[in-house]
Amino acid sequence: MSPRSRFHRWNPGLVLGLVLLGVMVLIAVLAPILFVGQANALGPRFAPPSAGHWLGTDAAGHDVLLRSLVATRLTLLMTVAATAMAVLSGVVLGTGVWLVRPWAREICLRVIDAMVAFPGLLLALVVAAVLGAGGSAAVIAIGVSGIPYFARLTANLAAGTSQQEYVSTARLLGVSHGRIAVRHMLPNMAEPLLVLSASTFAATLTAISALSFVGLGVQSPSYDWGKLLNEALPSLLAGRPFQMAGPAVLIILTGLAAVLVGDGLAAAANPRGRAAAGPAEARPTASDGAQPQSGRLADVRDLWIHSGGKALVKGISFGIGQGEIVGIVGESGSGKTLTAMSLARLLPDGLTSTAARMSIGDLDLRRPVPPALMVEAVSLVYQDPGSTFNPALRMGTQLTEVLRTHKGLSARAARNRVLDALRTVHMTRPEHRMKQHPHELSGGMRQRAMIATALAVEPRLIIADEPTTALDVTVQAEILREFKRVNSESGAAIMFITHDIGVVRALCDRVIVMYDGEIVEEIAAGDLTVETARHPYTRALLRATPDIGVTPPPERTKEHSHG
Repeated sequence: MSPRSRFHRWNPGLVLGLVLLGVMVLIAVLAPILFVGQANALGPRFAPPSAGHWLGTDAAGHDVLLRSLVATRLTLLMTVAATAMAVLSGVVLGTGVWLVRPWAREICLRVIDAMVAFPGLLLALVVAAVLGAGGSAAVIAIGVSGIPYFARLTANLAAGTSQQEYVSTARLLGVSHGRIAVRHMLPNMAEPLLVLSASTFAATLTAISALSFVGLGVQSPSYDWGKLLNEALPSLLAGRPFQMAGPAVLIILTGLAAVLVGDGLAAAANPRGRAAAGPAEARPTASDGAQPQSGRLADVRDLWIHSGGKALVKGISFGIGQGEIVGIVGESGSGKTLTAMSLARLLPDGLTSTAARMSIGDLDLRRPVPPALMVEAVSLVYQDPGSTFNPALRMGTQLTEVLRTHKGLSARAARNRVLDALRTVHMTRPEHRMKQHPHELSGGMRQRAMIATALAVEPRLIIADEPTTALDVTVQAEILREFKRVNSESGAAIMFITHDIGVVRALCDRVIVMYDGEIVEEIAAGDLTVETARHPYTRALLRATPDIGVTPPPERTKEHSHG
């Protein structure tokens, strides 16, 4: 991306905030060098504003304006240190609680809630009183008091991000907790965290100044804006408010600059805010599907999935042959996705599974499987192409991550393999797509990219969880042809989950029908008709499927025995 396109999101608030903040930083750097001698020089006491002393002098005869400018460096350094302590610690805690086990998460969240319930300023005063008066104590006190609030806010943001499919996939691939947080969670929380960090900076500036104002912060001979306000208080009471103008105005301008910069950066950092671009995808060519091969690849026997004491999947058994495309159909809640996720070892928190046997090839999925072996065994294609990829990262980074992490390929080798896979699924301009963000691709392109990711690791089984549901009819047909061709050319078995009877007829070799957590029928896709289906529920599904161009029989028997 060119520098021009990278910064085209500049906005007036961000520009104004950066200008104000730049002025404050310049003052902090230069004022102690240029004015410290004059600021500490003694002159007439309580002098009014004049050409020699623009804001007058204080009780000791110091120039109020120059002392305010010199105090900028210490004030900003203390504010940055306290803000960094609160933000970094809060981010680590708030993000980390969603990467630990559920029982540990609950304990951590309750502890954070208890700390948030304690007033932050009161906590800061307690810490400052324990540590004693001084600048370092004030920084620690304000920093510690801000940690619970930032941790709670970060935890709220991380709650939604941690449940996204790209995070689940990273867990499946064995990506470390730290890498998940840094590469997948924090980039998608960057916008609100920037705003919160800026707000925290402004609040910390006020709190640091308040501690110095009440005598618990910076001590003489050092001084910051809060201490200058404390020294100017008698002048205010005596009717000389101009002595407070210097530090007060600087505090207001710095806080305003921080908020403007935070809001502006949050808007500029949002990749979804850029105009989506990209030509329409090319239509793939159709190809014939492969016939089922001999040999059983996936073997599941007596699989149970429970949520608490409730059985969601009830002792089902099935197999998938080498190179076979097996469809799993049924209404919502029938257990289709849970069955597939148990094979991928991605059951949601709170669910448990048991099985007499659950394997892919020679891998026993009832026991821990090394991530590198799991990657070669199973790949996933999710339902919603809009949530498949991390919106904060470019496609190239995401598509090559598995190959670099678990295959040990160099960045160049991984990129070349992914480009080959993208060409295989007829992605237009694959080199350009690798540089784009997910929002810049159409739904069909994102789904092609997901299929390409699955192909790049050469898995033995591809699990496709309703991969065409969120796509329009034309793109659905194209994606189905891609699955058929992928199966034919690579020999990968496919477990295709859907509620669309027409899809399984066109794509699959064999169909498993599920209802209420049970398999009620297994049938060849070619025999999937009302006349040949054996179970009443299968026939009910077939009768509920529109069949354009076929005149329905004059009278239908209502059967709904679920067995």
